[in-house]
Amino acid sequence: MTLNRRQFLAAGAALGATASIAAPTSPLPFLIQMQSDPLLPKATGKRVVICGGGWGGVTAAKHLKLLDPTLDVVLLERNPVFFSCPMSNKWLVDVVDVQFLTFSYLEVAQKYGYHFIQTEVTAFEREKKRVITAQGWIDYDYLILGSGIRYNYEAWFGNDRKAADYTKAMFPAAYIPNAEHFRLKQSIQNFRGGDLVMTLPPPPHRCPPSPYERACLIAGLFKQRKIKGKVIILDPKPSPAPITGGFQEAFANLYKDQIVYVPKAVIQEVDPYNKKIKTAAGDFTFDHSILMAPHQAGDMAWKAGVIGRNEEGKPTGWAGVDSFMLNMKDDPDTYVIGDSVGMVSPLFRFYPKAGHVANAHAKIVAKYISERVKGREPKYALPDNLCFMMVNTEPREDIAVRFKYWVNDKGVIVQDQDDDNLRREEVVTEDFAWAGRMYEDMFG
Repeated sequence: MTLNRRQFLAAGAALGATASIAAPTSPLPFLIQMQSDPLLPKATGKRVVICGGGWGGVTAAKHLKLLDPTLDVVLLERNPVFFSCPMSNKWLVDVVDVQFLTFSYLEVAQKYGYHFIQTEVTAFEREKKRVITAQGWIDYDYLILGSGIRYNYEAWFGNDRKAADYTKAMFPAAYIPNAEHFRLKQSIQNFRGGDLVMTLPPPPHRCPPSPYERACLIAGLFKQRKIKGKVIILDPKPSPAPITGGFQEAFANLYKDQIVYVPKAVIQEVDPYNKKIKTAAGDFTFDHSILMAPHQAGDMAWKAGVIGRNEEGKPTGWAGVDSFMLNMKDDPDTYVIGDSVGMVSPLFRFYPKAGHVANAHAKIVAKYISERVKGREPKYALPDNLCFMMVNTEPREDIAVRFKYWVNDKGVIVQDQDDDNLRREEVVTEDFAWAGRMYEDMFG
């Protein structure tokens, strides 16, 4: 039985309404507005511009207005509607439907009194405190980047853009919410047998346990439909992590005939045209594949010039923010939240790049900004994280992992991790209750 969300707002309606939000700001029609035009009139008070409407960006917009209704809050997002990556693995195998993952940006913006503008961010002029978009520019007092991730296909193909585009089109990773998810679902639902190879990105990457959940759900689909096929997981790590024991148990006892787990399979070469992969653990061919290239901070983080550098002066691939305040040390009015955030601790290095963390970061930064606007020095806060992973659909069973963070006597952020490895139905109930709370926090 496929689960759905009671109130689904159609993408077409949102797209049509979204255009009207920008039209009054320019005498030109929305679709031909020029980059030289302002997106909105000058704000009467402090303006916060949020780039990226994922779990972090949409949360920040709502909570800024709740904390300080006088703020002029603007959310810039290229997609017409919100599509949730968390819970999308379940949609791939029809546990939930697309309505469960989809929300209207425009409706929540109107409800809480902030601006939503559907547009592509093309550049940043941070010295002028200005964001340039495909439809015009906008000034800000505070900037929040919820830039998510990008696929680092360059690690595989160098400057061969054709190979990268072919891979993305034919063997999508579907970790950035757009048409990739629909392409991947179609390929899974139409799979008739053979080897389906999944390459896992090296850490850090978006939602660390979710590739294993995806493998389990696809393997379960093969098992239910009696498809003669295997899911071959090429993992650069020595074992699944996090939730190591829970996934190992599921591989061994639920899917011993459907899943082949290959540890230490660091990618050496990918040939998408001939369907061949070379790894440190051996060479593989495939009938179909989910090719997950290494992850980096999203394109907007690079355009904004917030990528950190290592001791050799080379880009780290992730935003170099203050570990406690989440802003740039040389530009304290620019904040980064969610997946793009770089190393925050020498002990565990990165926060998990998960929707829960992005949501927590957004509320923390919203509080920081509201305090600063009032002339007060904000006190730091730390996120938490909670991830549920479905490993079986007949019956439905989940495992989970919880993270807590605190600061030790040396001023270093410490991570406590608690893996819940015992798959059981009551954890599925917790999973959907969590999703309901998160959706309510963002859109309710």
